Amino acid sequence: MQTVVSSPNRTVIIGDGQPFCIIGERINPTGRKKFQEELRAGDLTAVEIDVKAQVDGGAMMLDINMGAPLVDEADMLAKSIILAQSLTDLPLCIDSSVIEALEAGLAVYQGKALVNSVTAEDERMEQIFPLIKKYGAAVIALPNDEEEIPDDPHKRMELVRKVVRVATEEYGIPMEDIVIDPLAMPVGADSTLVYKTLQTIKMIKDELDLNMTCGASNVSFGMPDRHTIASVFLPMAMTVGMTSAIMDARTESIHRAIKAGDLMMGNDEWGANWIAAHRARQAAAEAAAAASQ
Repeated sequence: MQTVVSSPNRTVIIGDGQPFCIIGERINPTGRKKFQEELRAGDLTAVEIDVKAQVDGGAMMLDINMGAPLVDEADMLAKSIILAQSLTDLPLCIDSSVIEALEAGLAVYQGKALVNSVTAEDERMEQIFPLIKKYGAAVIALPNDEEEIPDDPHKRMELVRKVVRVATEEYGIPMEDIVIDPLAMPVGADSTLVYKTLQTIKMIKDELDLNMTCGASNVSFGMPDRHTIASVFLPMAMTVGMTSAIMDARTESIHRAIKAGDLMMGNDEWGANWIAAHRARQAAAEAAAAASQ
């Protein structure tokens, strides 16, 4: 199955046989005091900087979140989307838990966006699915509801089925426009949680063949040497059906692990992307060495 998202000038396909989709996550003020202060002042300088950094890092899409205390999220999300689309032709993932902000972002977005996210909670589906249908967007869905974030992969699978049923049967949203986040949980909290996530991914792939994504940094939260953990997890997840991840595209070790995974899974014909990336690194190193002389 293939999920198509687009900007006015570029289309990105997430799915089998395609390169793993890296969704740059950095355009987010969470935990960034200076960024939050700038947003409260109406200053989008950090957005400009982060867009460039994620594009230069190799992102294929950009996740944009403007959620911060005392910020008019709807207004700032709309302005940030307009700004981002003036700076890059990469498709965007519109990220908010505020319905008014999602609608404001979708209203100004040019192309087919990905929305992050909806849960299996009845109220959330009733609020978000009409927006997805109205604007023809794709959506990330999480298998948790009013009662729990289940550890058991079978319970997660039940909630995935519920989300898919409601989206397709009650709102007419195509299956291919549903991307599942199987809930990547911190391995530091419980060493079995990542294996359960991998089980969930495989179950979703085998039964529904849906595309999947996750917050790549969640897995390593609270642990040392986080980049190594993510560099191992993502290729493992790719082998059982994960087709994209929301991550900081500037993290070279994780980026290389993903590209190596693409190569070994046959998603990089003739190794062209791997070779091009290697040559680009060589050229950058040579230019840096020459500049330092």
